Amino acid sequence: MNGQNDMQEEQQSKLLGRLAKELNRPQGKIAKTVELLDAGNTIPFIARYRKEVTGEMDEVVLRQLADRLQYLRNLEQRKQDVIDSIAEQGKLTEELEQNIRNAEILQEVEDLYLPYKQKRKTRASIAREKGLEPLAAAVLEGSLAVTVQEAAALYINESAGVLSVEDALQGAMDIIAEILADDAELRKTARQLAWNNGVLVTKLRKSLDENETTPYEMYYEYEESVKKIPPHRVLAVNRGEKEEVLSVKIEQPEGVVLQAVENRYSQKRKPDGQKIFEEAAKDSWKRLISPAIEREIRNELTERGEAQAIKVFSANLHSLLLQAPVKGRVVLGVDPGFRTGCKLAVVDDTGKVLEVGVMYPHPPQKKYKEAMAQMQQMIARWNVDIIAIGNGTASRESEALAADVIRQCPQVQYIIVSEAGASVYSASPLAKEEFPEYDLSLRSAVSIARRLQDPLAELVKIEPKAVGVGQYQHDVAQKKLDEALGAVVEDCVNGVGVEVNTASSALLQYVAGLSRSTADGIVKMRNEQGRLTNRKQLLKVPRLGPKAFEQCAGFIRIADGDNPLDNTPVHPESYKAAESLLKQLGYDKKDLATGKLSEIREKLQTVNVHVVAEQLEIGEPTLKDIITALQKPGRDPREELEPPLLRSDVLSMEDLKPGMELMGTVRNVVDFGAFVDIGVKQDGLIHISQFGSRFIKHPMEVVSVGDIIKVTVLDVDLRRGRIALTRKSEKQTGEQK
Repeated sequence: MNGQNDMQEEQQSKLLGRLAKELNRPQGKIAKTVELLDAGNTIPFIARYRKEVTGEMDEVVLRQLADRLQYLRNLEQRKQDVIDSIAEQGKLTEELEQNIRNAEILQEVEDLYLPYKQKRKTRASIAREKGLEPLAAAVLEGSLAVTVQEAAALYINESAGVLSVEDALQGAMDIIAEILADDAELRKTARQLAWNNGVLVTKLRKSLDENETTPYEMYYEYEESVKKIPPHRVLAVNRGEKEEVLSVKIEQPEGVVLQAVENRYSQKRKPDGQKIFEEAAKDSWKRLISPAIEREIRNELTERGEAQAIKVFSANLHSLLLQAPVKGRVVLGVDPGFRTGCKLAVVDDTGKVLEVGVMYPHPPQKKYKEAMAQMQQMIARWNVDIIAIGNGTASRESEALAADVIRQCPQVQYIIVSEAGASVYSASPLAKEEFPEYDLSLRSAVSIARRLQDPLAELVKIEPKAVGVGQYQHDVAQKKLDEALGAVVEDCVNGVGVEVNTASSALLQYVAGLSRSTADGIVKMRNEQGRLTNRKQLLKVPRLGPKAFEQCAGFIRIADGDNPLDNTPVHPESYKAAESLLKQLGYDKKDLATGKLSEIREKLQTVNVHVVAEQLEIGEPTLKDIITALQKPGRDPREELEPPLLRSDVLSMEDLKPGMELMGTVRNVVDFGAFVDIGVKQDGLIHISQFGSRFIKHPMEVVSVGDIIKVTVLDVDLRRGRIALTRKSEKQTGEQK
């Protein structure tokens, strides 16, 4: 028993050491952080309130740690399963066990296990059943005392199905081919050679009509080095193959691999034995090794492509959710449409719906003047500040209408809002519960208006992958995508904090420690008993126990409550320290909600963090966070961001000319560039080569979703509906030409 415990401790120590090396963090901090994760603490809670324990790891590093921890633990479990399986077969040696335990990736473990893995009936297994294994071993080892033909003749056995010398030799070659294919070291070499020298080749798979086009034109006759092909191109090729437009293969360096086989199995064979070996080696390569390596490489390329797509989508979603809210403004939301009309919804500065309606300015009804009058009346009735127009069907036409309305109402501005996911929300049970009296399109109009006022609060009601800010999101493993995007939403919600008395259940369920049922319980409790006045009341919610309270309390905000600290990110466990700090400065916590706040801010800036942290017996990172929180109670970090770009006039693609400078909003960032809304229906593309004179590896180095940037029109293709933009100066673009 002690021996087993010692082995487990050794494995745990190696695992922690590897994590420490990979993340470049002290092993002691890694060990303590793993303890926190194993104890069921959430990543937002650990990142915010356990900085002394973790060495101030942020959410990104903590998620990397959690993912790698899971992978390495799964790897150790797989190693043990493989060792147990081989031991049950009576074939485990000390050397083999050590090799398995020393393997650093799952592929190495599977390669070592391959010769011992239970296989379906193969040509080699059939040959072994016929008793041909000794003949194969003799050929492989070069130990034949007679000619191959003479040796093979000894294995002719009609009852076993070996009817001739040729049958015997074929069976021996089948066994040799499988031995070579199962050789872990040889597979590793072949795999590395394929990665370094392989070429991915694509061709048009089907004949097309003369005028038929597909999105895969560049891949009709295409090849690229395996090690250089970018992730987004892999996913494009995969999609083309799935749609049966493209055929895809990887050309591998056959000659080099066969030479590696010869070098590894070099023996002083007689010429006839060497010939049999070489034939077996070629068969092994073509039938077993090469197809397996191609599958592995394609899978690895796909995994890399998916990982990059998920990374891009996650970064875009993070930027989208944390766009600056437009607070204190009355908004008229417009869900554009032709036949069914444009749905309208006015919401006040808190998001409460004031009025809904429908207008029919576009074909087939063409009631343009009536629609203008209707909008003007709603604007006057409710003192509307901003018109928010969804960017879907009839958006361009509705934008022109809004511009005409604004000429009569110059105090109003308009903005185009992405309506991605609005239809998903409007058909959801949550939307039905919120607005049972409205049809789906009216709910969409409300969502469009509200997502301008508070993008985070509204977009959390939509399945994250439906917000439309990714690349090839439908081509990746959906479970991985959902997990990654869920983590992004969780980080955003907890980074901002949630006002418990106004937040929807959809928003509350992303707070650390809360679930859908406890979020519903909070909403139910405040509906039945009135607004919450302090954080401790959360403990009265069914199934919200002390552990969940510990995780969520610091992220919950209560404005105008019993305790001003409840409206800050200060965790209840640190209230005593916060109150002591304020007392040292000559104030009380109640002064945070009075006109003395500016005085408190000035004095907080003079605090000697090192000295005061020792006096209060708390860590310096915690004290710094308390000071920041006390300086701005109720602060929304998004308010410091640049507000969205509002417009008062409209452009069309026909108005655009090369060289024209415009301000635009970044709508989506992908591997090859960024799409920018410049006020026309079609977003323009800044290719990765057009961001300036400095080389960049990825557009995310310089722009994010929601950024407002100045761009120059490079080219306008009216026929294809494409706009090319640049951020290079006129001098730089001239030099490029």
